[in-house]
Order: sequence, then C-alpha cells, then structure tokens
Amino acid sequence: MKVLLIEDTMTSATVVLHQLDKLGLETRHVTDGEAGLKEFKSWKPDMILLDVIMPGLDGFAVARRIRQLERDGEWTPIIFLTAKTGDKDLEHGIEVGGDDYLIKPVSEVVLAAKVRAMQRLAQMRYSLVVLTRRLDEANRELTRLTSVDGLTGIANRRSFDETTKREWQRARRNRLPLSVMMIDVDCFKQYNDGYGHQAGDECLITVAKALEEQIKRPGDLVARFGGEEFVVVLPETNAVGAFRVAEAMRAGIESLALPHAYSNGHEVLTVSVGVATAYPGPEDDELSEGWLLDCADQALYEAKKGGRNRISVAQLKPATQFAIKNADR
Repeated sequence: MKVLLIEDTMTSATVVLHQLDKLGLETRHVTDGEAGLKEFKSWKPDMILLDVIMPGLDGFAVARRIRQLERDGEWTPIIFLTAKTGDKDLEHGIEVGGDDYLIKPVSEVVLAAKVRAMQRLAQMRYSLVVLTRRLDEANRELTRLTSVDGLTGIANRRSFDETTKREWQRARRNRLPLSVMMIDVDCFKQYNDGYGHQAGDECLITVAKALEEQIKRPGDLVARFGGEEFVVVLPETNAVGAFRVAEAMRAGIESLALPHAYSNGHEVLTVSVGVATAYPGPEDDELSEGWLLDCADQALYEAKKGGRNRISVAQLKPATQFAIKNADR
C-alpha cells in the first residue's frame, strides 16, 4: 500500500514515517499542499495522511482539491493529522472530503489501527467496484443477446421494434422521410421441406448476411422478423432510395444462385420485397410506425401476388409519389 504523507513539521513527519515503515508500507513525504497535489497526480497513492495546518494551502483546501481531481468511481482515503479537536474542525474536515482524524502527537497504536481500518475499507470498495464492473459487463451482454436473433446473428424483432419507434418519433420531429421494408424468402416452406431443416437454417443465415451487406449507413438496420421474413428500417431515406436498396437486396439474393428445385417458377432462391415510405409530421397523431410496417406488409403481399422475386412500393400520399420522381437517397 502506497501512503503519501503531507506534513510540514519534520519532527512529526519523522515519527509518522518511522511508524509507517514498521507497518511495511511504501511511503513518500512532501512538506506543502501544492507539492502534495503534484505527488497525488503523479504517484497515485492508496492513502493520504494530511496535516491540517500548513503554509500556503492548508489541509482542508488540499483535501477538497484531491476530491475534485478524482475521477468517477475513484476514492483515496484521507486521514487528517491535527492538534485541533473541536467539533467544528472535525465537521469541516469531513465536509471537504476527509475520512478520519489522527490527533497529534500521533500514537503508534492508533495510527496502525486506523491504517488497517482504511485498508479494509479500500479493499471492500475495490471488490465492490470489480463486482459492479462485472455486473455492467453482464448487463451489456444480456442487452446484446436480447437484441440479436439467435440463428442469423442479425438484429431481432425486438431490436427492430425499438429502432422503428425511435426513428418514427425522430422523423415526426424533424419532418424527415422514413422507409421500411418487409422481405420474404420465396417458397421457403418448400425449400425447408425439400432440403431439410438444417439446410433451411443455413439458407436463412446466408440470406441475412447478404441482406446486411447491402446497408451502408450506421443508422440502417436489417432484422429477422420471424420465420423466413426479414425487415429493414432506413431512416432519412425517401422512396427512391429505399427502392434502390430493395433492388440491391433482391438482386444480391438472386445472384447467390442457391439452387431451389422446389420453387414455383424460379430455379434459384429469391426474395420478394414490400417497401413503404412516409413523411410523418407532428400533426400525424393518428399514424405510427406500426401503420408504416403494415403498409410495407401489404406491398409485400402485392409483390408475392405479382409473381415473387420482385419489389412492390406502397403509394401512401402525394409527398411520397413526388419523392419517387424527383428525390435521391
């Protein structure tokens, strides 16, 4: 344990240093407050013995500065050395950050007892900090696991719902476009039945990876919605931009050339995509992110009804139609 002694009286300092040495502690000694602060910053002691009455910065001022220098979660025990025993002095010392008092002349027995007590407190606090950090890490991992689909490794339905709700509110506040896609693997039941469940799982993993490769911005999200359905949210993306992303995803899956002998009309695995874009504003209280997803789902139905392996874009309102003709992603 490293102990910093800040004491301007050499007689008292010599006695205390001798006692600390007998306890087997590593010590450093400075004679004024400014030097003590510099030593605190550079040496990072585990405990400080601090004289109250010193020229320049007194012990109370030094203790206050030390507490200000400590970062969140840090704590260095401070024991004041003083001949003052009045209640107000004791109260003031605690207020500025002190933890205990030693009355001069310092008793060897009392010093040893207080040092051991502070050591135990420091150790218990360190153990608590370690436990807290482990709990934080476990909570972060739990949050990550609850946001990730167990099969494909991409975001899950819960993560998608939270993201679309947040982005819908942001789009309303700032009058920005928000696009959502529903994607369905064509004839997946036949694929799963024909090639087996393991092949079906591998197929979904491959599709998820291929879809995720097509999103370029940190705010974009691809998630597994359930079964063979995937969803995409594209903040600040108009219908033109959303269609381009959808086409890149559709073409990307087709280019994988995964054989699908059980498909109705296609020899390789394909997907159908429904796209919906909205420009929500503060006045759109009756609308929600759920409504936008329903629109994308209806567009997906149209794409599948139209022959699969294609994209259908929901026409929601004139602003969306104008964006299709004139806007860029």
